[in-house]
Amino acid sequence: MSQKVEKPVLSGQRIKTRKRDEKERYDPTGFRDAIISGLDKCSNDFEAISRYLDGAGNKLDYRRYGECLFDILIAGGILVPGGTLSQEGDGPHKTKASIFNTPDEINMEVMKNWEQVFIKLMRRYKYLEKIFQDEIKKILMFVKYFSPSERKKLSVMVYLWIANGSVPFNAIVVLNNSHLVKDNLALDFIIDIFKVWRQEKGVNSLYSAIKKSNIESHLTSFIPDTKQSQLYFRNAFLDNGLDEILKLYNDQHQQLAKRELQRVLADNLAENKQLKDIIAEIKETAVRENILEHETVCIIWTTVMDLPEWSKKEELVTDQAVRHLKYYTSLFGAFTQSARAELSLLLKIQDYCYSNMTFMKAFQKIAMLFYKTDVISEQTIFKWYKQDYNVKGKMMFVEQMKEFIDWLQNAEEESDSDGDSD
Repeated sequence: MSQKVEKPVLSGQRIKTRKRDEKERYDPTGFRDAIISGLDKCSNDFEAISRYLDGAGNKLDYRRYGECLFDILIAGGILVPGGTLSQEGDGPHKTKASIFNTPDEINMEVMKNWEQVFIKLMRRYKYLEKIFQDEIKKILMFVKYFSPSERKKLSVMVYLWIANGSVPFNAIVVLNNSHLVKDNLALDFIIDIFKVWRQEKGVNSLYSAIKKSNIESHLTSFIPDTKQSQLYFRNAFLDNGLDEILKLYNDQHQQLAKRELQRVLADNLAENKQLKDIIAEIKETAVRENILEHETVCIIWTTVMDLPEWSKKEELVTDQAVRHLKYYTSLFGAFTQSARAELSLLLKIQDYCYSNMTFMKAFQKIAMLFYKTDVISEQTIFKWYKQDYNVKGKMMFVEQMKEFIDWLQNAEEESDSDGDSD
């Protein structure tokens, strides 16, 4: 049986490694020096910059050094923790061909030329798109360390990148960082983005973009929790002509406050707290959050009706509902001090009974309960009866209420005739 004989190897012989197996040393400083050398030869000629970057990608490893490349184009050099430029190597450490080196007086034509440089670069090298989006999130974390003029230039470019789709609008959410929020740096930066967007595309375009990206739900996170900060926030929007965006924020804030009010009420009811204590807490919260009475009573209705496990049988659920609601009439009564609140509650009951099939025949009994316990007045019932505020099930509920309405009208006429005879 033949055996495989190993070939003799000369002492000291080197085994040649294939070129593709060699691991190239990571050298961001060398990459920086090469890019800066090329950019400085372009002398702020944007066409020349784009041509250079297009060709350099064939020789330099953009995939490996993409983050460094965008650092250089934005800040002029490689950014290190703390937002300063790396001083490694012999240099030069910074190029003049960068966004931060543009004139302090914002020139939108210059900024749009830089926008085109980025668009052409990422169109040529598609893999840079994801690297760029991650880069923007990183660089936004450094805004505290940039000068005011650099922050202003960056805010203009972020607007342009969001508007052209290079960066998603929700990338700005990374600004929700304690060291940026507490000094209003995050808010000021976002205001600058909004302001230039309004100037360039109008407030309607900005409003639509914010709604589409659900940015309004994050605005509260950029405000320190102090009264002074709330006032600063409001004035910052008003002073920059962003009234519509402020209204959007206020609406979002109201929705959050209402959800919190409902959560607190549900917890208190589940814990069987005294109704008088619950009433006091709800009133305090409603006043603080500017939740109006007619809105509050509807929140109470929804929360109270979510408590029981309702019978599936129509003939049983009416009595169950009346027994359940009777316990809470003082809670409802505390928040129906105005005619508007009374009508809102009655319309809420109508909508609930229409939307829940088993409650179709319960409307009249619930309305009578609230009338007898002074939660809803006869004037409000007449108003509901005569005017079509909500057509859902109205004809059916009017038919249910006919006998009760007739009784109310007769009682009112008798009262009037007694007054005349006196």
